[in-house]
Amino acid sequence: MSPGSGLALIGFLGLCLLVGVADAAITETSVHSWYPALVAPPGKPPNWVFPVVWTTLYVMMAVAAWLVWRHAGVARRRHYQALRLWGWQLLVNALWTPAFFGLHNPGLALGVILALLVLLGLTIRVFLRVDRLAAALLAPYFLWVCYATWLNAGFWWLNSG
Repeated sequence: MSPGSGLALIGFLGLCLLVGVADAAITETSVHSWYPALVAPPGKPPNWVFPVVWTTLYVMMAVAAWLVWRHAGVARRRHYQALRLWGWQLLVNALWTPAFFGLHNPGLALGVILALLVLLGLTIRVFLRVDRLAAALLAPYFLWVCYATWLNAGFWWLNSG
């Protein structure tokens, strides 16, 4: 691995983990007060599961983006399109926590997470054309977001009265 490639990997990791840390700070204020008062949907895991899963997924997301970035040196348009989509999905991912935990608005958060699912599906599709391993690394993330969408919809439905 070249020094530039190593720095790029560190950059992708740093960006993803920064999103996780920023969202954790927003979550911290509500997870002990507002969130426990909500009626939870069936299948909600214990709270300790979320930081473990998200940290793992952020690392996988970073490695996936780095793998695609390594192909971008050949200046193919689809590689840059793939990285732009990855950036958009990361931004929308980062917006979910302020919507749900910051604004205490599961309905708004549901709209955000549905947009995330669309962007993530498109990102995986484009990654697949560039690097199969990169696309495979995003598959657990997609499955987790599907599960998180179920939970979000459940919180919205059970607490909208």
